[in-house]
Amino acid sequence: MTQVEAPAWAPMTDDERARFDRDGILVIPGVLSESEVEVGRTAIQGAYERAQEPGGHGLNATGALHQLSAVTSVPELAYLIDHPVAFKYIWSMLGWNIHIYHSHVDVHPQIHEKQKEWWHWHQDGGRQNREIETDPRPMFSVKLAFWFSDVSETGRGNFTVIPGSHKTNWLPGPPSRGVPWPQPEGATQITANPGDLVVFDRRIWHARSDNYSTFTRMGAFFGYTYRWIAGRDDVAHLPNEPWFDKLNPVQKQLLGHCPEGDGTGDHAWGHYPATTPLYGALKERGLLDSSIPALIP
Repeated sequence: MTQVEAPAWAPMTDDERARFDRDGILVIPGVLSESEVEVGRTAIQGAYERAQEPGGHGLNATGALHQLSAVTSVPELAYLIDHPVAFKYIWSMLGWNIHIYHSHVDVHPQIHEKQKEWWHWHQDGGRQNREIETDPRPMFSVKLAFWFSDVSETGRGNFTVIPGSHKTNWLPGPPSRGVPWPQPEGATQITANPGDLVVFDRRIWHARSDNYSTFTRMGAFFGYTYRWIAGRDDVAHLPNEPWFDKLNPVQKQLLGHCPEGDGTGDHAWGHYPATTPLYGALKERGLLDSSIPALIP
């Protein structure tokens, strides 16, 4: 497994926290080194090629890959899930009792035929956006998007958001997804270079734009949430994989397997911080900031 040489752990800054609260999104340049970008790009390209083989995942009608359970599908990407420069945005906001509940790798080559303006706008979280009564709904989850392709200009399948919309429960749209519909007001294509990171609140209204450029769009997305929220990723069998024992304890926790107390409801509820790896890692580094409720044991 790829090992990351990164600076010591440190929390996100007050300025970053204020901007995230205002906009629901941060773009952090240069998080990954050139070698880390190359490792990720090669691994995702391999997944794209395997998807086209007989019995593979398959591609959609435009030749794109959207493959769920990122590390299960592409184990070489495990180095991303606790990358210190990126991961600080997760534990700074969500605390130590967390796991990855939804992740995917995306590859979108050039589209050669103009597509209808289908409505792809959504908030992450599925039924959370129907069954939670508050306005605005709780954040619950923060997502990291690592870029392995050049989306430094618009028109390259850019991740598209409405900044500040994370505190808006509903967005005016079509009566159903099968109806062509124009982009909502305020839609902004996010630009980034290979190695850049996008951090976003799961509630921000977002969509993927179509890629008509000669650049192939390539990224890996990881959604983190509390361990008492059920995961969507396929991770139950991971301890049987030969590469799993090479992961560190925090990575195992993030993939749904705490070394101690694994599989118990009480442990997932956070009743045993002493045997929760991320809690121990933060405590060892003096990062359990008592002013942040999610970091309090």
